[in-house]
Amino acid sequence: MQRFFIPLTIVTAAMFVYAPFMIIGAPYESTMGLIQKIFYFHAPVAMTMFAAAFTCGIASGIYLFTRRPGADRVALAAAEITSILGIIVLVTGPIWGRKAWGVWWEWDARLTSTLVLWLIFQAYLLLRRYGGPGSDRLAAGVALFGMANVPFVYWSVNVWRTLHPKTSVVPTLQPGMRGPFWYCVIAFLLLFTLTLHLRTRLEKRRAELEALYLAAEE
Repeated sequence: MQRFFIPLTIVTAAMFVYAPFMIIGAPYESTMGLIQKIFYFHAPVAMTMFAAAFTCGIASGIYLFTRRPGADRVALAAAEITSILGIIVLVTGPIWGRKAWGVWWEWDARLTSTLVLWLIFQAYLLLRRYGGPGSDRLAAGVALFGMANVPFVYWSVNVWRTLHPKTSVVPTLQPGMRGPFWYCVIAFLLLFTLTLHLRTRLEKRRAELEALYLAAEE
């Protein structure tokens, strides 16, 4: 990963620089007009949040069964990223919804389950911060529960009647919208990969520094 870090950083930065031009060039949605273009930001961030939640859950599962410190560091980094992305999703969604639905918030299945998912990962981070000895294993169990909630959030629009469009909306995007959308998805996934790598390395350095302090005290 270290070998490809700089090239990936350059590619990701270039993609984000060019993304606004692709979004501007995308056709307007017939009923919502300009505000619909937040879709190219909101939906890719939500998909990246799902990827981060899965990464946290899988790494937590590995840590529970193997006790590998590296897996725990990945889980912690992914949980922090999930939390940040969740805030972005929960902010951009109401901005779009206010124009599209006429309300800032509606307690439908997708909105409520997304909020619950975000709160689960807040619980994970609070446990890691204030839980004391053994909190890493307890938090790993919380992360697994959060990962299991992701499919529920995704499929909720297909099971219950909600204001959100169903999951079939992405495969049926018109060609002029499909390209910019998947371009933004790839850009955010690359950003997540780079951020996860940096945050995991930082956590590794923190653990090494803490071990040195403990050795010095002894």
